[in-house]
Amino acid sequence: MLKYRTIRSGDGPMRMPDVHMKEMGIVMSRTETGRPVEMPRFAGEPHAIEDGARAMAIVRQRAREWGIDPHKVGVIGFSAGAYLAADLAIGAKALRPDFVGLIYGGLRTPVSRDAPPAFIAGAADDEYLRNDPVLLYTAWRQAGASAELHLYERGGHGFDLHAKGTTSDHWFDELVWWLQFHGLVKTAAK
Repeated sequence: MLKYRTIRSGDGPMRMPDVHMKEMGIVMSRTETGRPVEMPRFAGEPHAIEDGARAMAIVRQRAREWGIDPHKVGVIGFSAGAYLAADLAIGAKALRPDFVGLIYGGLRTPVSRDAPPAFIAGAADDEYLRNDPVLLYTAWRQAGASAELHLYERGGHGFDLHAKGTTSDHWFDELVWWLQFHGLVKTAAK
């Protein structure tokens, strides 16, 4: 779990400086119009990327000590965290994770051919980013990079590990199967 720096907001939710409200307007226009507009880079985002890159470096440096393979280190991000995961995946080669999970968010371009494999999941009824999973998958595949898409009929923006009685309840099992398929985690003994 990475706790990363974000932009400073005012005294409550959605109380941001005017420059951030403009960026948020772009985000909300995606919801209202349904037109795919790439998410703007937010003012605090460089700090988040620095924090993510530092976390990648620490995990790789201490991987053997922690009993993990330093060449199987990935990032799974949800919503805003998916944008951070995508930024790391398409950023500086030395800092890239070995795989990414982009869960309801993360549309960033351009994607290079050598981008890490991506597990992409979202819900068709996502009230904010309903088109992002398909656009992400398309960007990854058009670049020639490995990607798998799971678009659930229901789940909204924020399905997690708590069962909601929808097909999105199974996203984590599908992520594990995908990781196993790519040899990123060991298959459990039968």
